[in-house]
Amino acid sequence: MSSCNGNCSSCGSTSCGDRKAESLLESLNPKSTVKKVIAVVSGKGGVGKSTVTSMLAVTMARKGYKTAVLDADITGPSVPTAFGVTECQGASEDGLYPALSRGGIQVMSINLLLDDPASPVVWRGPVIAGAVKQFWTDVIWEDVDYMFVDMPPGTGDVPLTVFQSLPIDGIVIVTSPQDLVSMIVAKAVKMANMMHIPVLGFVENYSYLRCPDCGKEINVFGKSHLDEIAAGFGLPVLARLPIDPAVAEAYDNGLMETVNTDAMADVAAAVEKA
Repeated sequence: MSSCNGNCSSCGSTSCGDRKAESLLESLNPKSTVKKVIAVVSGKGGVGKSTVTSMLAVTMARKGYKTAVLDADITGPSVPTAFGVTECQGASEDGLYPALSRGGIQVMSINLLLDDPASPVVWRGPVIAGAVKQFWTDVIWEDVDYMFVDMPPGTGDVPLTVFQSLPIDGIVIVTSPQDLVSMIVAKAVKMANMMHIPVLGFVENYSYLRCPDCGKEINVFGKSHLDEIAAGFGLPVLARLPIDPAVAEAYDNGLMETVNTDAMADVAAAVEKA
């Protein structure tokens, strides 16, 4: 109707012919094949989300799946470092080919497109969101069984864009043991519920430090309250990862495909059921 202002809540009509269901999903590149998309999110920064994303991609690759990582953290990209990749495989008239790790994991990140990886990306939200969508529409993802989207922290432009534009099959929420996690986790879960995206469960990173001399587990960040929080939402705690200098060293040296990922077994199982 010509008088429609787009606000259905203020409209008294019950038979509006202009009221149509609208999908904001972006089309995958015609040359791409991606079967499942899992987003790895955190309500706050500094919880090791990119490390968990990388470990999950490695875990699924070891199970025989072809995996990929889309680095949606445009202003803080670090996934290329984890896999030791510095440039894409090239481009054609059909699109851009992602970088390929030593083990065959496909990786796309803004840092692969910058002349200097240390250059800051000083873009406004809509431009950043547009770049993330282009990683889905313009990149040629080849025969991917599981794509993991490394999200920026919080519930802002990019998470909203990813949830609306990509066919997300589930999310994994990464947390740490601090007390403020309760509020942060609630925000992440409620955003997923608002977007009708299933939460697969939680991964608690930096859960403890194992003493190299006696083997005792030390709760560096205090006692965890994640079990109670997870129970309140009816969601599982899928993994508790320790502070491990070996993992940090592997990440910094592009060797994430060499780390032990046994602790991610339950996370991988949840992903397979998504």
